[in-house]
Amino acid sequence: MFPLAVGAQKKERFIAVTIDDLPVVSPRTDLKTRREITKNLLEKVTKAKVPAIGFVNEAKLYTAEKRDEAQIDLLRSWLAANLELGNHTFSHMSLHDNSLEDYEQNILKGEIITKELLKAKSLKMRYFRHPYLWTGLSMEIKNELGAFLSEHNYTIAPVTIDNSDWIFASAYEKALAKNDKKLLKQIGAAYVPYLEAKTDYWERQSVKLFGREIKQILLLHANQINSEYFDDIAKMLKKRKYKFITLENALTDEVYKLPDTFVKRNGISWLHRWAIAKGKENILPDEPKVPDFVLKAAEMKSE
Repeated sequence: MFPLAVGAQKKERFIAVTIDDLPVVSPRTDLKTRREITKNLLEKVTKAKVPAIGFVNEAKLYTAEKRDEAQIDLLRSWLAANLELGNHTFSHMSLHDNSLEDYEQNILKGEIITKELLKAKSLKMRYFRHPYLWTGLSMEIKNELGAFLSEHNYTIAPVTIDNSDWIFASAYEKALAKNDKKLLKQIGAAYVPYLEAKTDYWERQSVKLFGREIKQILLLHANQINSEYFDDIAKMLKKRKYKFITLENALTDEVYKLPDTFVKRNGISWLHRWAIAKGKENILPDEPKVPDFVLKAAEMKSE
């Protein structure tokens, strides 16, 4: 659908795939659903040979406030697939709506089981992803949190290819609940083309800012629609000449040394954060939007 940029026909592109809200994010919280989503997603990630990293909300590993080994087994499946795990806070806490002290405690509470699982594999917890991509409403908070994360040996996991897969996921779940097979097919048919349009946009945004395409970091979520369509997502990215790399590899790109000075409420791509820092005129104006029928199916008025 979207032609490769001039000069990119033969040149490899690089992308790290990051998947949030592990073990699963879905309005259906039963174990059977979580197992099916995890199994299907991991099968497709493994088939495509994607060295993805999953970011965990450990609150989902408890039932009636007690450690639930059946839920924890879902994370073991990720590690058995040789995939890395990171911290996404215990309860997907908002930094903007809580004290920094409470947020930091939520980070520490959210690492206990995952660190235990990683240690059993002789691995360490390395990365932290902010829920909602909300990183602080002042530089003072950002700097204090940054110092806390460094003290606890965390590297922040930024995002460059941001998107609203979560809106598609919500629409898909609502269509599933209604057993509306026609709508399910319509949502699914629109999903990967939407992600490709977003990918094309962020490639062009990168070139506008830096005169080249950086090593990109894609954000997705551990949900039903991705468990069904990850094959197609991977094929789309391979068609666009992407090579899948680890988050560690992506962060070797020099651009990730640039400061994040964004202090508004939005959770936005780092490409837009850097563009705003250089002047809003650096933001490309034609960012693709979620189709209206998907917003309607998700019972949302806008993104």
